[in-house]
Order: sequence, then C-alpha cells, then structure tokens
Amino acid sequence: MKTQFDYVSLGERIRKARKSKGMTQEQLAEACDLSTAHIGHIERGTRALSIESLITISEVLKISTDYLLLDISNSPDKNITKILNSIDNINEDKYNKFYSVVKILAENIDKL
Repeated sequence: MKTQFDYVSLGERIRKARKSKGMTQEQLAEACDLSTAHIGHIERGTRALSIESLITISEVLKISTDYLLLDISNSPDKNITKILNSIDNINEDKYNKFYSVVKILAENIDKL
C-alpha cells in the first residue's frame, strides 16, 4: 500500500519555523541557495523538495528534519532551549569554541 506524503503540512511547518526565526522567504531562499518562488511553492505544498533542500532548510532554520517531515518534536528541556537560544546568533568561530567546551565537559562529566 502506497501512502501519499503530506507536502502541505511540511510546508506549513517550514513556514512556521521560518517566521519564528524572523526570516522572510527571500532570506531563507538566499541562505539555502534556492529561489524565492521555490520556497513559496514548498511552503504552500505545491512542489516537492529534494532531500538536499530539506536538509539545507533544516540546517538554516536550526530545526530537525524529523519535525519538518513527520511533526515529531524531540524538544529539549527548558535549560537546553535557553542554551540554544543564547548561541543562536553567534558567529561560527564562537559556536565552534562553545561546542568544543561542551564536548570536553560531556566527556569528563564523571570527573567533575
């Protein structure tokens, strides 16, 4: 039995995530190297998107593909959400340093 994928719901979740980040369709399109018209079609569910585009959109919006595809939220607890929000707009160098510190802490948690 073949099931039909719900592109309209996928598009709605992308639109919601984009708006929650304060982005326009033009900004999302530019960040994803897609046309604004294509983003519009994706958000309306009138055009399918490639796996590559899905992954790029999820990375740009910093949201899981599980949520976008299946409306499955792996919501982190409130403290993790606060941490993620605090680093949301930092540059890549600072993000990488932050990640390195967290990784070291995680690897040595038993020693603390």
